[in-house]
Amino acid sequence: MVLSLNVILFLALHVLTRVKSSMVNLTNNGYDGIVIAINPSVPEDEKLIQNIKKMVTEASTYLFHATKRRVYFRNVSILIPMTWKSKSEYLMPKQESYEQADVIVANPYLKYGDDPYTLQYGQCGDKGQYIHFTPNFLLTNNLPIYGSRGRVFVHEWAHLRWGVFDEYNVDRPFYISRRNTIEATRCSTHITGINVVFKECQGVSCITRPCRRDSQTGLYEAKCTFIPEKSQSTRESIMFMQSLDSVTEFCTAKTHNTEAPNLQNKMCNYRSTWDVIMDSDDFQNASPMPGTNLPPHPTFSLLKSKQRVVCLVLDKSGSMDSDDRLLRMNQAAELYLIQIIEKESLVGMVTFDSSAEIQNNLTKITDDNAYQNIIAKLPQFAGGGTSICNGLKAGFQAIVYSNQSTSGSEIILLTDGEDNQMSSCFEEAKASGAIIHSIALGPSAAKELETLSNMTGGLRFSANKDINGLIDAFSRISSRSGSITQQAIQLESKAFNISRRKWVNGTVPVDSTIGNDTFFVVTWTIQKPEILLQDPKGKKYRTSDFKEDKLNIRSARLQIPGIAETGTWTYSLLNNANSQMLTVTMTTRARSPTTLPVIATAHMSQNTAHYPSPMIVYARVSQGFLPVLGVNVTAIIENEDGHQVILELWDNGAGADTVKNDGIYSRYFTDYHGNGRYSLKVFAQARKSTARLSSRQQQNKALYIPGYVENGKIILNPPRPEIKDNTAEAEVEDFSRLTSGGSFTVTGALTPGNQNHVFPPGKITDLQAKFKEDHIQLSWTAPGNVLDKGKALPQASCGKELMHQLASHVSEPSWRRILQPHSNL
Repeated sequence: MVLSLNVILFLALHVLTRVKSSMVNLTNNGYDGIVIAINPSVPEDEKLIQNIKKMVTEASTYLFHATKRRVYFRNVSILIPMTWKSKSEYLMPKQESYEQADVIVANPYLKYGDDPYTLQYGQCGDKGQYIHFTPNFLLTNNLPIYGSRGRVFVHEWAHLRWGVFDEYNVDRPFYISRRNTIEATRCSTHITGINVVFKECQGVSCITRPCRRDSQTGLYEAKCTFIPEKSQSTRESIMFMQSLDSVTEFCTAKTHNTEAPNLQNKMCNYRSTWDVIMDSDDFQNASPMPGTNLPPHPTFSLLKSKQRVVCLVLDKSGSMDSDDRLLRMNQAAELYLIQIIEKESLVGMVTFDSSAEIQNNLTKITDDNAYQNIIAKLPQFAGGGTSICNGLKAGFQAIVYSNQSTSGSEIILLTDGEDNQMSSCFEEAKASGAIIHSIALGPSAAKELETLSNMTGGLRFSANKDINGLIDAFSRISSRSGSITQQAIQLESKAFNISRRKWVNGTVPVDSTIGNDTFFVVTWTIQKPEILLQDPKGKKYRTSDFKEDKLNIRSARLQIPGIAETGTWTYSLLNNANSQMLTVTMTTRARSPTTLPVIATAHMSQNTAHYPSPMIVYARVSQGFLPVLGVNVTAIIENEDGHQVILELWDNGAGADTVKNDGIYSRYFTDYHGNGRYSLKVFAQARKSTARLSSRQQQNKALYIPGYVENGKIILNPPRPEIKDNTAEAEVEDFSRLTSGGSFTVTGALTPGNQNHVFPPGKITDLQAKFKEDHIQLSWTAPGNVLDKGKALPQASCGKELMHQLASHVSEPSWRRILQPHSNL
């Protein structure tokens, strides 16, 4: 088969995309496809749109100069939420969505904290997830505190796009230099200022005194603050203090401060921000623009989110008759229609084999009758060949026939078959503006499915031996509007292979952030089991309380009346048939529209890995924008043969984990068992009151400047809102969350058991030293023997052995910085 040039380009551009489907691309020095999305909870305010435009316009010129005439912002889309009034100038979005936006505008969770920041937890050079600006930051004058909004945007863009880190450190604001002087943590060291302790303050007026040296640490006392001079001559660095008028560049190898104990040095092995930026994909082919003219101002498109439109495109070809695939598909589709899809959504359905048939044009989901009409037409028999393109085209038709646009609509495509003609509809799929989520069922599903999802901004899943894999995949495909309280949350997903006359028992905690629209579902393969479900107050629901479907889908469902009781629910199943497979699934939603639930999300560091490149599993547990700490997070990774790898994910600041206690749980994945598709599923559980909610400051943000020195006098900014100690961390109830992290593809893997020797031990990144009488006590988080896996390194002793251990596992500037000032010990 001959591929057209356009199709080849599609494949080249979309096979190696990052996990988050950003639409940004760089062409002829200009960034196109930037999406700035406003959260539905933000009140309508025209000034917000105008200030976003001003910020990006200013940022474009600042970025152009900072990158030495290499890049600027050319085309930007501002996504208006459905909660705002419609206007004639608002256009229809295509793949743009709040969930996939590069910049979000949303209120902070709690009544403080307007610091702009970037959610960034990857390795050096890895792109971030999104930039978060609050409406208050965009609507009020923050010039003295952060600098202009355009400068702040460039600071955050460097986090997001190029994976560089901050050059300050709030936790370690000072360090001892090689010259045995105390220096403020900064870049470059040419930035001047004074170090003071504020004694008494009234408003913006304070009495100060010079900082004193702490005899234990050798550093300044804890309350010492660095106040920069307002007037500076140095031009570096944007990643330290972009608010200074003179600062217009990033630190280079010549000006970089390798001694500063900041995240940039820790994560990027003491390389300058400019070195990392120049190594990014953006700058491989971005030469400086000739001449002296400035680039044109950015152009803006205003897009308004629309009602959710979803069309199921389901495979019923002959191969779906094996391994109960048709049954499993119908069980998962039924669950999606009843429990996952949001009310008021428009839903249609298409089935296909070698041809396709529209089973349902779009139907608004308003009550039970609406989704029952769709469920009634789920396929009962499998047969025929596989034409994925015919299925997709019928899906587009079902949407258009219902007077809706394919732009911004979603297709959920499920297939288990190969189709060597699939690439023939790539261009039509791209032009439709639809978002195509793909679910590959079994090992023979078309290899081009991932390309289709990547090019349209859709999610990608695979399911094979995992009996609950399809249900987990469907449960992840929720609204992308940003309305978290409307989204379904999965609490339980378990499968049991049960012998005759055997019981299986389990518990599910329901916390106070959830409980609305709660369902408990049991499926079976031979005969319905006896079911007993008990709520925390002792009320029992028995088999007769569960509704069984009328289409022989072999599932029984109970919708908990009202709001589910908070506490631990218990269930028991008795199998009266021969050995069979039983599954249990429990879903719910936020307790109320004003209650933000605890949620978990997960993904791999890449969609595609080529051995021996390690991958990283990431899981984020949060309530609103606040991280949840102390959670037991477990990842299950399964290959096409059903081989599972179980990984405990950590938030300890070591190995794959960038920052300790930020609610991002991560781990290296190196246990490849063959090539092909792998699926990721993550469980997050808090039991016995171990979890806590953290409201400490975000990392990777614009620095809040306390004030400046002008003409020898300190001019203070308004103090940053402080968090009281008793609210810095709050206990979280027991909870359980489950989420699918989608699928990824592995190539070039060796046979199992022969991989680990190619992966080195993990690097020590958190070495610290403390005086203990006449010696220094060193502490660090020990890495594993294979990255962060295996036996930890032995504790190092003093003298030559210590130096050997440090030299082997810690980069030279780090241990030199600790030991040099104390070489007499």
